[in-house]
Amino acid sequence: MLQGQVAIVTGAAQGLGYAIAKAYADEGMKVALLDIRGDILQRVAAELNDGGADVLPITVDLSDAADTQSAIDTVLAQYGTPRVLIHNAALLITRSMLEITLEQWQREINIILQAAFILSKAVWKPMIDAGHGSIVYLSSGSGYKGFIEEVAYNPGKHGIEGLMKCLALEGVAFNIAVNAATPGAPINTPMSDSNYTTEQKKRWVDPALLAPAFVFLAKQDGSGLTGHRVAARANGRWDATDLL
Repeated sequence: MLQGQVAIVTGAAQGLGYAIAKAYADEGMKVALLDIRGDILQRVAAELNDGGADVLPITVDLSDAADTQSAIDTVLAQYGTPRVLIHNAALLITRSMLEITLEQWQREINIILQAAFILSKAVWKPMIDAGHGSIVYLSSGSGYKGFIEEVAYNPGKHGIEGLMKCLALEGVAFNIAVNAATPGAPINTPMSDSNYTTEQKKRWVDPALLAPAFVFLAKQDGSGLTGHRVAARANGRWDATDLL
């Protein structure tokens, strides 16, 4: 079902984004890889290309609206309508309200929420014209409860779940699924390494173990699973909570 179709994955250079991108490449999908770390992204693209994949690496600063729009325009021009958009990229730097500046707050919010809007807006009409599509935003525990010193990340993840709920309702008429996904286990990623406790690191797992849930989500449309928070489990399974 996914062979030859198009996937867009942000934050694809490392961690969970890389694991998802590799899983899609293994399914035979064409994969657009978006990340700010162009050096790592080129190595990932070379690795996947060497394995026979068709990938398009794009270095992009998702906190910048114009750069984000340019990146998605490039993807659509080269690959056409995506079957699935995975917005995985995020920035989490813990700071108190006393410490954080407006510029720092905006950067984190923009990577999570502004980029989600711009990317989704760009693929929405093409997905409508195609008659199907799947959009997945990466959320976390921060999407439904509060954490100290997550002054930007926390509202960003709450916002992305709000956008998901709205678009899931709107997407049903156009056969477009919109879901939020959360890691159902602590995962070993560069961002986790900077923010996880020692106890969490004892239990973390390779993000590749969560990738099967994202293959499942790529196959969804408005008649399937939509409007849910999906927890990707380390045993390859998933469970979902209806948020509509």
